Amino acid sequence: MARSRRIEDRLPRVLLDSPVSRLGYLYGTAVGWVWGSLWSTGRVERREGMWIFRGMPRWAYPRGGVAMGGCFLTGDGRVTPSLLRHEAVHARQWRRFGFLMPVLYWISGRNPLRNRFEIEAGLADGNYVPRGA
Repeated sequence: MARSRRIEDRLPRVLLDSPVSRLGYLYGTAVGWVWGSLWSTGRVERREGMWIFRGMPRWAYPRGGVAMGGCFLTGDGRVTPSLLRHEAVHARQWRRFGFLMPVLYWISGRNPLRNRFEIEAGLADGNYVPRGA
């Protein structure tokens, strides 16, 4: 967690919460839309400011789903208010970091219990730990 924060601290402020990061967010959303449109077999809906693509094949997204910009790509599982709250934090992270989001997420590691982006989004809301843990 500390490593990705140190990297963030060294980034030029013009890249964070800026027109540049907004462009990255829009690009991520466009990629999410294309990927979701190609593979989603379920209902597509807009909730809490996010586009939700359901019915994705399991190989088309990691874990229980993935936020790409303002899109949430997932399978057939239930999208609960708490899960959507978790994914909305990821969408805000995309707006803050833009094109850097995938790189910073990768640097933070695959273990959600140590990944700062998952911790910030809420481990319980993301179904990584039991509620109340």
